[in-house]
Amino acid sequence: MKTIRNFLAVFTIALLGAGTALIIDHFYLNKNARYAAEQFIRNPMPVKFAELHSALPETNMDFVSAAQKGVPAVVYIESKVRMEGERTYNSIWDYFYGQSQPNIVEGQVSGSGVIVSADGYIVTNNHVVDEAGKIEITLSDRKKYIAKVIGKDPETDLALLKIDATNLPYIEYGNSDELQVGQWVLAVGNPYNLTSTVTAGIVSAKGRNIDILPREIASHKIYPIESYIQTDAAVNPGNSGGALINTSGQLVGINSAIASNTGSYTGYSFAIPVNLVRKVVADLLQYGNVQRAFIGANIENVDEDMAKKAGLNNMNGVYINSTIPRGAAQSADIRKGDIIIKIGDQDVNDVSNLEELVGRYRPGDKVNVTLMRNGQQMEVPITLRNLDGTTAVGTAVSNATVEVIDEFGASLVPLSGEEKQHFNIDGGAKVAKLNEGPFEGVGVQRGFIITKINHKKIKSPQDVRTILDEKSGDILVEGIYPNGMRVAYEFEM
Repeated sequence: MKTIRNFLAVFTIALLGAGTALIIDHFYLNKNARYAAEQFIRNPMPVKFAELHSALPETNMDFVSAAQKGVPAVVYIESKVRMEGERTYNSIWDYFYGQSQPNIVEGQVSGSGVIVSADGYIVTNNHVVDEAGKIEITLSDRKKYIAKVIGKDPETDLALLKIDATNLPYIEYGNSDELQVGQWVLAVGNPYNLTSTVTAGIVSAKGRNIDILPREIASHKIYPIESYIQTDAAVNPGNSGGALINTSGQLVGINSAIASNTGSYTGYSFAIPVNLVRKVVADLLQYGNVQRAFIGANIENVDEDMAKKAGLNNMNGVYINSTIPRGAAQSADIRKGDIIIKIGDQDVNDVSNLEELVGRYRPGDKVNVTLMRNGQQMEVPITLRNLDGTTAVGTAVSNATVEVIDEFGASLVPLSGEEKQHFNIDGGAKVAKLNEGPFEGVGVQRGFIITKINHKKIKSPQDVRTILDEKSGDILVEGIYPNGMRVAYEFEM
């Protein structure tokens, strides 16, 4: 009985304690918790959440109108190229003495191009049409044309084509200097033969040098300009030569390369800035080749020590290591140790950037160069020069310099002074273009230099015409290729 009374006493005390705790929690602790929560809502911690209306305006994210301008002006290019296949030997003695004959096979290169005028001028990459015999253009409406090459520039990897058409849709030039990192752009092209493909991305960087262009072609040293716009818009094989456009539908670059271990897009693509494209196109139209200007100095990027000595707050600019005798820089009293920070009104970030900016000018053009010397900023006027150290520009190309030889199925052009010197010959006729005909049939490739026909010396394309006007029957054509290989072709006319 006593045990029961003790249990009831303990139970009653426990029950009273639990009730008291519930009352305190309900009337005091919960009240404080609610108060704290209410205070937090009224006075939140300093973390700001983006509001919906703070996103980019919808008009900036609408790519439809830009795509509608770009797609009709981007074409599909298919180039027929003749290339050297496996070599054969006519006899066992030829094998031992290395006297093999090349087997010429026909290949195909495809890419994209951009119509830049209503009368049929098309910009593309040089590597899309280099060594091409026949170039077929397919418009976005599936109409086909045969294009002729107006000019090519391996130093910028650009080429200009022309088709016989009028009232074509074309893309207006934009201003690549105004592009900003983070800005939306569209890539328009024909990857994997998928015509009229549009991809979107942003400008990832500017002034990129990826060291992709050759520095020597057929033993000739060249000076490539690589100052690419880097984007993350998807670009794949077949996009080369296509358009990079802004959201206004203006051309801001020509898509040229990707950085990839697989050969397909992996997040990095590169385009030639349109401000450089415009100059190259103008030169190819007027001269048939690019009139390249040089500053006449050996240069390098600025490092931390150089910037400190010059009194710069950053490492933007280009350091003058030395000047070339009789070059533009030396003539303008630009000295070793100077740091160029502006060309005209454009800031210079690095060597690639300077080469692009100077590449927009021709020999003889005058431009103000802003530089730092001994901690002082100064502006120096400079007259740019060509590689020979003069202000001369090349002679404009006229139709008279191109001899169309229908009997051969080829267009011939005279040799440059540099080519004559390189091959140690006093003349010749170079195959600039191949159509259907005997030359194509026997395996002649573009770039072949005719030095003799039927043992008679050839100094110019006009000499070829003169001989053919007097001769019929068997023809023996002797000459040399850019790689130094001497070849003779014989055929009947």
